[in-house]
Amino acid sequence: MDSFDFIILGAGSAGCVLANRLSQNSSNRVLLIEAGGKDNNPWIHIPVGYFKTMHNPDTDWCYRTEPDESMNNISIRYPRGKTLGGSSSINGLLYIRGQHRDYDLWRQSGNTGWGWDDVLPYFIKAENQERGKSEFHGVGGPLSVSDQRIHLPLLDEFQNAAEEFGIPKTKDFNTGDNHGCGYFQVTQKDGFRCSTAVGYLNPIKNRKNLEIITNAHVKKINFENKTAREVEFWQDKELKKVQAKREIIISSGAIGSPQILQVSGIGNPEKLKNLGIETVKDLNGVGENLHDHLMLRPIYKINGLKSLNKKINSLFGNLMIGLEYVFKRSGPMTMGASQLCMFAKSDPSLELPDLQWHVQPMSMDTLGATKNHDFHAFTPTVSNIRPTSRGNVNIVDKDSRTYAKIKQNYLSTDHDRMVAAKGLKLTRKIILESETFKKYTPEEYRPGVDINDDEELVKEASNYAQTIFHPVGTCKMGQDDMSVVDEKLKVKGVKNLRVIDASIMPSITSGNTNAPTIMIAEKGADMILEN
Repeated sequence: MDSFDFIILGAGSAGCVLANRLSQNSSNRVLLIEAGGKDNNPWIHIPVGYFKTMHNPDTDWCYRTEPDESMNNISIRYPRGKTLGGSSSINGLLYIRGQHRDYDLWRQSGNTGWGWDDVLPYFIKAENQERGKSEFHGVGGPLSVSDQRIHLPLLDEFQNAAEEFGIPKTKDFNTGDNHGCGYFQVTQKDGFRCSTAVGYLNPIKNRKNLEIITNAHVKKINFENKTAREVEFWQDKELKKVQAKREIIISSGAIGSPQILQVSGIGNPEKLKNLGIETVKDLNGVGENLHDHLMLRPIYKINGLKSLNKKINSLFGNLMIGLEYVFKRSGPMTMGASQLCMFAKSDPSLELPDLQWHVQPMSMDTLGATKNHDFHAFTPTVSNIRPTSRGNVNIVDKDSRTYAKIKQNYLSTDHDRMVAAKGLKLTRKIILESETFKKYTPEEYRPGVDINDDEELVKEASNYAQTIFHPVGTCKMGQDDMSVVDEKLKVKGVKNLRVIDASIMPSITSGNTNAPTIMIAEKGADMILEN
């Protein structure tokens, strides 16, 4: 049986970082196992290609959530990356770190070393910031962060309208306080996506002490006296085993990581017994604490300002978009999943914003639809960035190839429904009551101004709600009975096993989660190498 010092399960946003950092020392033999294939689909590398890679079984796990009683019993598509780079290869490219309070709360809950001042150096270490080096930003890191290559008068006017209601214009959301409205920065370089595969893995993939295996599905981890020793995986229908001399690191994301733990005998013993799985370690928190950012998608028609709808729907418009990208590496093909960002408070008494907007200069009936509306309109999506609703991920079979059940329970708390209603109404206020927008005679296409009751408004908006693809928390870090890993990201009660990815977040960060996941991997790598 082949053996390695470190075996990493999952080559996603975290796994690629770990493969790079752990293999820097030539004496460390590192194996990286990925269920998906190589990142050679050209749409991965063209920024707007997420329209082609999401919901594509070659690059996406194509999960679906269980019907959600708190959201009109709907089930939603739940993309997760299945390729080198993982979700960083198919995501919306948006670079947001969150707020200082997110990390300070982690530290205050007993996770020593995870406060804002502790994690900021790792954000800086990872970054190759187009704007240059500063107190909050770094250059020379593997992850390229750039300004967007598209600006539209419609988005500039939204900024002006928000400013009327005390929401300032900002150029940097990544200093710890993200209050304001401005353009997102994106993980791009020269008009191409910078995934963790591009930034961290590809430059070092030929290191002699690093082996990368793709199209390999992990069956389980084997233990000896509660010490993680072996990984079993299928490759080309053949079952193989590899041995870990030092550590096995699970980096399969908030859906995949708890599944691997559960099929390997770590989780709720009653649930495991019912599936014929012998319990290695009783950890009831595995798969629990799932939470995410729910995106509510109101749509507003507009006159006198152009959206991208008609251009995208037109053959000639698409030709011009393509030519702009080919010759200038700019325009709509360089777009992240959203262009304009806004953070604001649902209640003035709050210290920091609890709402985030992704303002898109286009509209369609459902996210990912093949055709945009034939009128000019835009979509100021709004999200509660500190939700209190919690769901879970549970296996239904001891075969890891069977998809686990993803139960979100979005909007299941009074607090989350209240914040959702306030977010929708603040959006309505900015667009329909601002002096900036009055001259463009905006019209609320949906949910519709006739719906004013909070519960009815949220119920209607739920019919076309979507995830922003930020699942976290299912192997949470902490000191309580439901925590799965400690502050060193070691799985409790066993040896030589860590989880390093978004699943360890005790609570979700206030914004997009890819940058924090990369930070977690940078910090996790240092923790491993300190041993």
